[in-house]
Amino acid sequence: MKSIKPLFLIFFLFCSFISNAQNKKISFLVNGMCGMCEDRIENALDIKGISFASWNQETKICNVTFNMKKVSEKEIHQLLAKIGHDTQKCKATDEAYNSLHQCCHYKRTDNIE
Repeated sequence: MKSIKPLFLIFFLFCSFISNAQNKKISFLVNGMCGMCEDRIENALDIKGISFASWNQETKICNVTFNMKKVSEKEIHQLLAKIGHDTQKCKATDEAYNSLHQCCHYKRTDNIE
């Protein structure tokens, strides 16, 4: 019975390592202006595969932890552009941007990678 405990511990550590290897943390710029933008951005990222998402109104930086097997970094940028927020890698359509509340309109640039 004593030999089973070390094997279980090794198995548990291996599974934890595999799980963490699938997770990735990224930080990137997302244009927005206010608390409504913060709510919209964070709600858009409340999907399966994303375990953490937080946008800072002052710095405009979004921090995301996600499972690379369930969602890609590109898909994360596309989700935000779809709701009207330009990111470093994806620009929102004019229609999506114009549908934002007036106080949410940020100065748009063409600085997309």
